Amino acid sequence: MKLKMKWLLLTMVITITTVLTGCEPLLVLDPKGPQAKTQADDIMLSIWLMLGIVIVVLAILVFVLLKYRASKQPKDYEPPHIEGSPIVEAICIGIPIIIVIFLSIVSVKSNYEVEATPAGYEDQEPLVIYASSSNWKWHFSYPEENIETVNYLYIPEDRAIEFKLYSYGPITSFWIPQLGGQKYAMSDMVTTLHLAADQPGEFMGRNANFSGAGFAENTFEVTAMSPKEYMEWVEEVHATASPLTEEKFEELLEPGHLGRSTYTGTHLEFAPPPEHNHGSTDTDAKEDVDSEHLEEHETQDHSDHSSH
Repeated sequence: MKLKMKWLLLTMVITITTVLTGCEPLLVLDPKGPQAKTQADDIMLSIWLMLGIVIVVLAILVFVLLKYRASKQPKDYEPPHIEGSPIVEAICIGIPIIIVIFLSIVSVKSNYEVEATPAGYEDQEPLVIYASSSNWKWHFSYPEENIETVNYLYIPEDRAIEFKLYSYGPITSFWIPQLGGQKYAMSDMVTTLHLAADQPGEFMGRNANFSGAGFAENTFEVTAMSPKEYMEWVEEVHATASPLTEEKFEELLEPGHLGRSTYTGTHLEFAPPPEHNHGSTDTDAKEDVDSEHLEEHETQDHSDHSSH
């Protein structure tokens, strides 16, 4: 019976090891941008710290069990009566307090970092993208380029991206694990998320907050490319894509799943985002920039109609 149990345990270990070797690395621990790198470092720091605590506690447990086991004591042994030990109590209380203080300082520092423009990109103007969700799709509006995409996102590498998040339905959560943490998108306010990709590649994005029957497929694709390739894509969109009309946008908002689609113009012109803007370090300046972009596009549209 013991031999069978040993073989069973050995088989389980080999099976688990084989399965894990075929797994891809966790996306949150495979960062492709400065914000994600900060968060991945915090996760690993917490893991190593907790692992160290577990190892120390287990080592002390083994030491105590071996040193003070009953078989080592005489039969007439009576343990001394101890009222308490200030040293032991200080260790048991002080070490957890020190650990909590240390993790709190690290967490607060990292929180300020990920809520600001990514490190190394402070001197450049960020690319502002409005990311809005509806059941069950994502709409990405580029006011600077005057284009809009559905369920996919193209961004230039080595440039700060400032996402303006809001929802046309229930609360959702915008999340690109390899670029940074998640942030909520709500119907009555705009929240700001700062990200950047420091290398080209394709990444997975999704809604990380349950929002109904279609939640599982509420995903989008992210492609980071060189600035030259990005501008070529923008030019291609203006040359080939259809304009986004108010009627078409209302159709896109209908609940359901859609594939990828691309349009010239944005819905910001006829369906502006909520007025309350929360989370931007330079909210007023950004709102002025966005307003200027919208006014320029509206003026251009009027000129085009007049010429026709």
